[in-house]
Amino acid sequence: MAAIEQQIEALVDSILLDYQKGRDIDRIDHTQHPDKDVIVDMTAKLMRILYPGYSLDKTYRIYNAKHNLSMLIEDVMYHLNQQIGRVLPATDAERLSIAFMEQLPQIRAMVQTDVDAAFAGDPAATNAEEIIFCYPGLYAISVYRLAHVLYGLQVPMIPRIMTEHAHSLTGIDIHPGAIIGDHFFIDHGTGIVIGQTTVIGSRVKIYQGVTLGGLTTRGGQSLRGEKRHPTLEDRVTVYANATILGGQTVIGHDSIIGANAFITAPIPPCTTVTNQDQQLNLKQRHCDGCSKKM
Repeated sequence: MAAIEQQIEALVDSILLDYQKGRDIDRIDHTQHPDKDVIVDMTAKLMRILYPGYSLDKTYRIYNAKHNLSMLIEDVMYHLNQQIGRVLPATDAERLSIAFMEQLPQIRAMVQTDVDAAFAGDPAATNAEEIIFCYPGLYAISVYRLAHVLYGLQVPMIPRIMTEHAHSLTGIDIHPGAIIGDHFFIDHGTGIVIGQTTVIGSRVKIYQGVTLGGLTTRGGQSLRGEKRHPTLEDRVTVYANATILGGQTVIGHDSIIGANAFITAPIPPCTTVTNQDQQLNLKQRHCDGCSKKM
């Protein structure tokens, strides 16, 4: 046996021995947890059900709405049932898969309000088609709305895989446990964080870089089940890079939170919050461009 082959065999034996320590990272039976690749593919197919005219399965030579939808739903049902069955008993998996799929019309109704909010709130949008095709905020919200239903059905892990996949694509991190009302608009979106116990009312608009987070995580698992994230009431607007923290922090309806604000206490309704502590300091200097204009 060549020296390199001996080294590889010794390394394999060493790592296999390391797998026997019983730690969380030592699990090697991949059938005991969901398959991330399958869930990502399933999420894409669910998006095709939500927005049927905005994607095309190129394996279909002839498009027939009923036939293709039937195949799509059957495919999603099979894989969803299989993946839930990896984390819950098989009898629960089938029941929960059906319960989830039955909610798709209601989910579609909600995402239509999100499309409407994006078009109404962004003068740069030329039509709804542009929003559906191009806006990362709508994609993240749509995946969240799917995952939130699974989360409400107490399906473990799968909802997080779905929203974290959307997070990886868009830079928008929405926990599936958050409660978000209709007509939700995320403008631009990159860097947004919406924590697990956040509650957002109807017709809320938030911009890039906004954090709706916990005031502290020092308590670790002892904080499980407590409301750690803020509440935004109806028709609140939160501008770029604002940070709103804490489970007792309620932003009253029709309030406007200015850019870069840092808030850890309740804000009354119909209030405009601006950050006036930071001032721009301007110091003019001479440069080559000025000389050329003279």
